[in-house]
Amino acid sequence: MKTALIGLDYIVDIMHPDGKIARAAGQAAERGIVDKFNSALRLGRSERWLNVLVKVGFEPGYAAQPKNSPMFGKAHEYGALDLAGQGTAFHPDLDDELADLVVTKPRISAFYGTRLGPALSAAKVDRVVLAGVSSVWAVQATARDAHDRDFEVVVLEDACAAPTEAEHEESMRTLQTIATITTTDRLGELS
Repeated sequence: MKTALIGLDYIVDIMHPDGKIARAAGQAAERGIVDKFNSALRLGRSERWLNVLVKVGFEPGYAAQPKNSPMFGKAHEYGALDLAGQGTAFHPDLDDELADLVVTKPRISAFYGTRLGPALSAAKVDRVVLAGVSSVWAVQATARDAHDRDFEVVVLEDACAAPTEAEHEESMRTLQTIATITTTDRLGELS
């Protein structure tokens, strides 16, 4: 089975203590998700999986920003998610050089308005392994889209975080109806 490992929104603005909208930074640090995802990236490289990193952001001027969105509508007021700024840089501890592909998304799901779908198709991927921030938003939205595109979906529970542990746990319970929930130490069992 051809696999893609997809890391979602491991960026400064979202999950670093210095981020402008980093509601999940505390949980991300407490759970050690960057180190766990780095381990997954190394395994992905050794298994010749397609390693993909996805970040959300908007071009300078925020022309594509959905101003009526409760989630993204005020990003320009905070200077958050500006693709020309440091907030959309990957977390400094992330081994981003292990990525084969970097995708920028304008919304919550990694598939919406991006080249992710065509890239997975070109690589003949039929299984996606997802991790990232936030479990409640990016991970769920991307998992649902992947499921509806007929991919086998796996979620690395211990490489995900949400603003609270309770939100993360609820997200994992919801996702288990459409995905296999596993941990990074069991990831090698997929190979």
